[in-house]
Amino acid sequence: MSMNNNNPPKSLGASSSPFSNAGMPGNPVFSQAQAQAQLSAGFQAQFQLSQAQALALAQSKAQALAQAQGQVAHAQFQAQLQAQSLSLNQAQNAGIGNLGSSSPSFSTPGSANVKRIFQRPPMRPPGVPMTNTMSPLRMMELTPAARRKKQKLPDKQLQERVAAILPESALYTQLLDLETRVDAAVARKKVDIQEALKNPPSVQKTLRIYVFNTFANQVQTIPKKPNAEPPMWTLKIIGRILEEGIDPDQPGFVNKSNPFYPKFSSFFKRVTISLDQRLYPDNHIIIWEHARSPAPQEGFEVKRKGEKEFTVNIRLEMNYVPEKFKLSSALMEVLGIEVDTRPRILAAIWHYVKARKLQNPYDPSFFNCDAQLQKVFGEDRVKFTMVSQKISQHLSPPPPIHLEHKIKLSGNSPAGNACYDVIVDVPFPIQRELSALLANGEKSKEIDACDEAICATIRKIHDHCRRRAFFLGFSQSPVEFINALVQSQSQDLKMVAGEPSRSAEKERRSDFFNQS
Repeated sequence: MSMNNNNPPKSLGASSSPFSNAGMPGNPVFSQAQAQAQLSAGFQAQFQLSQAQALALAQSKAQALAQAQGQVAHAQFQAQLQAQSLSLNQAQNAGIGNLGSSSPSFSTPGSANVKRIFQRPPMRPPGVPMTNTMSPLRMMELTPAARRKKQKLPDKQLQERVAAILPESALYTQLLDLETRVDAAVARKKVDIQEALKNPPSVQKTLRIYVFNTFANQVQTIPKKPNAEPPMWTLKIIGRILEEGIDPDQPGFVNKSNPFYPKFSSFFKRVTISLDQRLYPDNHIIIWEHARSPAPQEGFEVKRKGEKEFTVNIRLEMNYVPEKFKLSSALMEVLGIEVDTRPRILAAIWHYVKARKLQNPYDPSFFNCDAQLQKVFGEDRVKFTMVSQKISQHLSPPPPIHLEHKIKLSGNSPAGNACYDVIVDVPFPIQRELSALLANGEKSKEIDACDEAICATIRKIHDHCRRRAFFLGFSQSPVEFINALVQSQSQDLKMVAGEPSRSAEKERRSDFFNQS
């Protein structure tokens, strides 16, 4: 590879970056060896040197010459790396479709008219450290040239040339359009279902709570026997959702729990059962929390040993989803609501202001307070955005439900016939079906399997179309087809061998071989 004499060699201390301006015209870079040679020439012309001085001067000249040769070799190697990187990037940008045309020759600054032909990758010159030769390659890896990617058709789409060969493909294209519209509609419906499940609608139902106890091995009912089991009792708390028009306490009624309704424990946040501390001093308080045992249960059961009757206190804290609050007496007097969620309380305040036309006409972001609202907010006017913050002091957790049951150890078992009705919010039965529909992935798996089969068939059709085009071109003009095929294959081989700048037309002429 020849270098232009106008391109001065780089110094060893210069940066090896391909973007340096060492070879730009107007900024000549003089090496230390050239400066020493000029100084020594002028010094020798004025004075006569002795033999020792001449020997030292000759040695310094030899060292300067060796250093200059190393710099020239290093500059040549850097230029090779730059030219090769540029040619590889240009070859990648050109694509496979441009193999028939000759590739343009590249030049570096200072050698614009020199044509370079790469026979093999450049070798590292002796005496040049490896650290200086790696930086251009690293920089080209960090800043790769932009590639023009060929637009890839979807796997399920037929190419235009295939559609021209197969007139029946118009029906397939119509089916693809229909499938696209159906997929878009299904996706919209899924999003709507997901949004609806975030705030699930609910209906109010009556939850009937039953509290009773059973007993066994009691002395009052069974005479005491030796080696008999100790007397025991069991407290049970169960419940069910009442259906409209059906009384579950009628004789002959068969109790069947509805699978669409939540289980009994889902309606409670915390259940506290207090026993008589005099009879059970060690563990007289039993607490169940929904956060610690989220698995739903059909009821609660407490079993203990004992033969004395006493009264049990039961405290039930409801689990409202979304959370509900108890309103203060002042706010309850305004809205007429005892327990409700925060969004519904805010909506009730807005309807109250709108119904009584309390909104400030000069500043709609405020509303005026009448006598009842002044008891709640304590101001003449309030900004709408501050209502949520100001009503927090008027909201408190809803009161728990207190029940009492007397543990009876004689008479009929089970003992106790008390039941309690509580109004609860039950989600729509269709909510569970919608959740199961979103979680069901079997249908999507079947659709994916069908899509894979369709894509495989489309790829086979495209392969057959390429084979048809290949043989059709050969049958129409065998000689031209073979020549074009050989030329394309030769260009591919040149590309693989790293010779993208060679031109067969230029190599046929004698001027190509007369170059330096």
